[in-house]
Amino acid sequence: MTPDDLARIHGASFVMPAPWPARDFADFLASPLCFVETDGASGFILGRVIADEAELLTIAVEPTARRRGSGARLLAAFEATARARGATTAFLEVAVTNDAARRLYTGAGWQLTGRRRGYYHTPQGDAVDAEILSKQLT
Repeated sequence: MTPDDLARIHGASFVMPAPWPARDFADFLASPLCFVETDGASGFILGRVIADEAELLTIAVEPTARRRGSGARLLAAFEATARARGATTAFLEVAVTNDAARRLYTGAGWQLTGRRRGYYHTPQGDAVDAEILSKQLT
């Protein structure tokens, strides 16, 4: 997928956090630390590995393709690639209001490790907390 493809899917998937533009995806993909896994043309997951730690930067599945297992496949691909790149632990942030994503992560064995108060902001300017989740990959 191109940065434009990633930005299109991200834009269709998110209001909060604000969708990322193609140039942000191009910058991430230019880094040898970052990687993207895709599920056909309807979804992707973007991550990076630094030393032995992986960060799930974002996951997006087009609304019309949801509830078909894409998220679980993408998450498994992220974990496998992170392990292959030497990561032993992974982490992510998720909005406390994103129930579907939180179910996906906890169902895959991710554990709550912290909270960031007011980390996200809605388009109306309201602050939303983020949960920090982590998973041992070894």
